[in-house]
Formats: sequence, structure tokens, C-alpha cells
Amino acid sequence: MATAAHLATLYRERDALPLRTRLLFTFGAVAALHAAAVGLLLAGNTAGGHAAPLTWGLVLTAYLAGVKHSYDWDHLAAIDNSTRKFVAQQQDPVSVGFAFSLGHSTVVTLAGVLVIAGAAVVGEFMQDGSTGNLVLGLIGSGISGLFLLAMGLFNGSAFARSAQAYRRARAGAAISPEDLEPQGLIARILARPLSRVRRPRNIYVIGFLFGLGFDTAATIGLLIMATTASLAGVPPFGLLALPLAFTAAMTLCDSLNGVAMMRMYRSALADPSRRLGFNALVTGISAVSALFIAVITLGGFANAAFTLEDPLTAWLGSVDLGHAGLLLVALLLAVWCAAGLKGHLAGSVRR
Repeated sequence: MATAAHLATLYRERDALPLRTRLLFTFGAVAALHAAAVGLLLAGNTAGGHAAPLTWGLVLTAYLAGVKHSYDWDHLAAIDNSTRKFVAQQQDPVSVGFAFSLGHSTVVTLAGVLVIAGAAVVGEFMQDGSTGNLVLGLIGSGISGLFLLAMGLFNGSAFARSAQAYRRARAGAAISPEDLEPQGLIARILARPLSRVRRPRNIYVIGFLFGLGFDTAATIGLLIMATTASLAGVPPFGLLALPLAFTAAMTLCDSLNGVAMMRMYRSALADPSRRLGFNALVTGISAVSALFIAVITLGGFANAAFTLEDPLTAWLGSVDLGHAGLLLVALLLAVWCAAGLKGHLAGSVRR
């Protein structure tokens, strides 16, 4: 396994752009999506006449749906665990949240455009029990479940190493960054499949595959909203603003989440001798969340693919974690704040 120093040299050579520049590019792209949504909304209102108030209300609703959808637990687990992997490899993955969200919202945007164009095939994919809905649902849940399972096991291995290092440090042993790297059988098994996820932009494909299921309330609600707005006489530009507003909101929130997690993990890994407990706790929370969502997702996959009658599998397939993501955010922020406060108090005592 490559040492931390070797990885640091390798990724510094690849990350030619400074961190601030990449942050500007990422949030500049988010701002461009917002500007495009506003432009379409204004163009639609110019031609909308009596439908203008309805258009404004629907676009605002779509935007808020994008905000809510960004805090679904599967989004957070995928972004958090991917960010942890990249930070451990000495990268500054500022665009993980943006890439994942853009991939996810690409599916929603394409479906919205097809709905606006009057394509009946989207209705086939949205209809429960249809072949199209089943196939896309199996692809989306299967890929997302396996990805989260792999990331959860990989970061679980890192958590085990961090916990061991923490116990050794409390006993007086010296700790190096290599002591926090995932090792063992699980890390070796997952090294090859996860090696394809080398850069934050690779997460775009993962996000796209996550979105194929058409099974979230936000996605279905947006497509139904677009259909209803079309029947109500909202002009085409106003209709196109709906999926774009949804995309703009989701990319903004997911990008902020990704950058926040990057800073959290960087602070956890920056000084192993002082932050071992924080690193182990944050890594453990992320790993457990990924494994938890993976079990639920794969349970739903098994229930749909094999029509199992097992009550536990059926329950796993019906669990809605749309609101639970906020609890995960609150927990991680509380741990971060507690670690910061502890560090501040320790510094005051030394002075």
C-alpha cells in the first residue's frame, strides 16, 4: 500500500489548480445554474401573462424541493464517505458534492424536459409496478446500495485503524498518518473497485446512477408538478425553469455539504497525535451511516427483484429516510463543534 507521503506527492501533482480557484469554479458553476433558472423564469413570465404568479410559485416550490432532497440520507452518506476517502488520499475534494448532485439532477432534468415535451415514456417509468419503473429502480438501488456498502466497509476499516491508534496513543505510543489508513483484508478487496473512483468528478456517474430509480418523493413530485403546470398553461420557458431550479438548489446544498465535510476530515487528519478521537468518531459515524443506508437500499432491491415475502426485507424496502438526513447533519456538526471547543479549551489551559 502506498504511503501517505507518496500519495501526497502524487495528488499534489494532479491538483495543479489552487484550492481557492477550484472553490471558485465549483460555486461559479452553482451560480451559473441559478442564473440560468432565473433567466428561464423571467423569460417565461414575459410570455406567461395570467400564468406568471403560478410560474413563480411552482419554481419556488421546485427550488425548495431541491433543498430538501439534498439532505436525504443517501446523498449525505455518499458525499461524506467519498469525501473521507479523497481527503485520506491527500486530495482537496471541493467538488464531490457538486459532482454527485449534478449527476443525480441530470436524470431529473432530462425526465423533466421529456415531460414538458409530452413524452409519455416518462409516465411509464414513474408508474409503480411497470417494467420500466422496476428496471430503473433495480439499477439505481443496486448500484447505490453496492457503492455505499463498499464505501462503508472501506471507511469502517479506517475507523478500526483509527480506534486502535487512539487506544495506543492514550497508552503513550507514537502515531503516524499511516496508522489511520485502511488496511487488512477488506481494504485489499475494495482497493481495486474503489480505485476507479480516483477524482471527485468520478462521483458524477455515481450520482447519475443514484437518480435512476425515480423513487423519491421529490423527484416524482417535481415531474408531476411539471405535468400539472403544462396543463395549466405555464409557458415552456417557465416549465424548463422547474427542473433547473431543482438542480440549482440541490447542487448548492450538496456542494456546501461536501466542502464542510472536506474541512471536517482535513481537520481530523491534520494532526493525528491530537485529533485521533475526533477522526475515529467522525469516520465511524460516516461508515455506519453508509452501511445503514446500504442495508436499507439493498433490502429494497432484494424485495423488488425477488418479490420476497419476508417482513423485514419488505420493511427495509419501504423505509423513508428523507428527513433523517438532517439528524445526521446535526450529529456531525455537534461532533465538529465539540472537538473545536475542546481544542480551544486545551489551548487556553496551555497558555
